[in-house]
Amino acid sequence: METRDLICIGCPLGCSLKVTLENGEVTEVVGNTCPNGEKYAKKECTNPTRIVTSSVRVKGGKINMVSCKTKEDIPKGMIFDICKAMENVVVDAPVAIGDVVLADVCGTGVDVIATKNIEAK
Repeated sequence: METRDLICIGCPLGCSLKVTLENGEVTEVVGNTCPNGEKYAKKECTNPTRIVTSSVRVKGGKINMVSCKTKEDIPKGMIFDICKAMENVVVDAPVAIGDVVLADVCGTGVDVIATKNIEAK
C-alpha cells in the first residue's frame, strides 16, 4: 500500500488530499470537499497530464513572438519533447488566437495553438 499527499487544483479551494494506492490503483481519496478532488487525485496518480505553455517565433509581425499552449492536456512525461518540438517553429503574421502553430505535436493528437493576436507589419 502506498499513500500520496496532494494539493487539489480542481477548484479554488486547494484541498489537501491523501490518496491511497494499491497495485497502482487508487483505493481511497480523503480530504476533498467537492467531487473534483477525487477526480483530480485519481488522474494525477494514475495518468498525470499537463497543459504546456510556451512561445514561438513570428515572421513579418509587429512583434516577433507569439504565446501559445497545447489545446488540451498532454501526458506529463512528454513535456520536454513538446518543448523541443516547438523550438524551431516560425509562423507567418498575422496570427489569431486559436490558430494552430503546430499540429499533432509529437504524435499526441493535440495541436499547439496561439494565445495572442499578432498583426502583420
